[in-house]
Amino acid sequence: MSVRVPRLVGLGLVVSALAVSLVACGSNDSGSGSGSAKKIALLLPESKTTRYEALDRPLFTEALKAACAKCELIYSNADQDASKQQQQAEAALTQGANVLVLDPVDGKAAAAIAASAKGQNVPVVAYDRFIENADYYVSFENEAVGKLQAQTLVDTLKAAGKTSGNIAMINGSPTDPNAADFKKGAHSVLDSSGFKIAAEFDTPDWSPDKAQAWMEGQLSAIKNGLVGVYAANDGTAGGAIAALKGGGVKPLPPVTGQDSELAAIQRIVSGDQAMTIYKAVKPQAEAAAKGAVALANGGKPESTTDKNGVPSTILDPVAVTKANIKDTVVKDNIYKISDICTAAFAAACAAAGLSNN
Repeated sequence: MSVRVPRLVGLGLVVSALAVSLVACGSNDSGSGSGSAKKIALLLPESKTTRYEALDRPLFTEALKAACAKCELIYSNADQDASKQQQQAEAALTQGANVLVLDPVDGKAAAAIAASAKGQNVPVVAYDRFIENADYYVSFENEAVGKLQAQTLVDTLKAAGKTSGNIAMINGSPTDPNAADFKKGAHSVLDSSGFKIAAEFDTPDWSPDKAQAWMEGQLSAIKNGLVGVYAANDGTAGGAIAALKGGGVKPLPPVTGQDSELAAIQRIVSGDQAMTIYKAVKPQAEAAAKGAVALANGGKPESTTDKNGVPSTILDPVAVTKANIKDTVVKDNIYKISDICTAAFAAACAAAGLSNN
């Protein structure tokens, strides 16, 4: 199932940006002895990465409705602006939010949001990105993501008969705590792989445009020996691929990614991108929603481990290549084959064995 939600338009007062709410009807309020409605705030970081509006927001909304029929959702997206996210959090607290589910723009700045919330006895769920002193954390094994990306890149190169050459490394945003974990995991593989990291960049705001501009600036120095590109997510991968094509690099070297964006899946089908990371957002959203409801009602979320003393549910990432698209994002109803195999990709889909039959 492909879910597309229009991007939130940030006009007017901050409070008006919080106008999207869900009030579910029904007689049962799961986990609530009093039956009173609870308010849960979901604060997402940005919309350049398409997963947040297309997947996280609707899946969390659905999961919250299932976990708590009477709960009200207060929603906002910070559009990669830490100050805006701070204002949105303050507005949610003013509106009476019982729990903040926060995916921070800036991990360090988010600690101040968490402190403010907890000072008002409002628990905080760190969603996707870790926040110090949160009450609950739901994410994926982030170093494993970087290792999986890098190992898939190395395996792809070796399968093509390459054992040496230059790799360009495009990391995520320096303000995202997860990006440091991805980077650490990737280096743990690449540094001993026999390939040379010829150039490396930490991409401000995870911006595809900045990734593209950086890659364009590196080509004259590393183009001749370039055999692969480590890109930390699908947005930066798209920027890198645009730069490679614009610079006349043929054939394209394998490029990694993350988030299983539709455009990235289509690039994998066509051969422009080697892989992406599939992080099953549905169980992540469900765990966060259930945890938020438990906290709103004075309980404790179910957790599988802890990170820095914070009870946590950590999920496993999966590498997606052309060979397993059907067994991952299609099987889990993230995308239909018809979503992937539009007219422009029909021939490539046929060659990859992607069909509705």
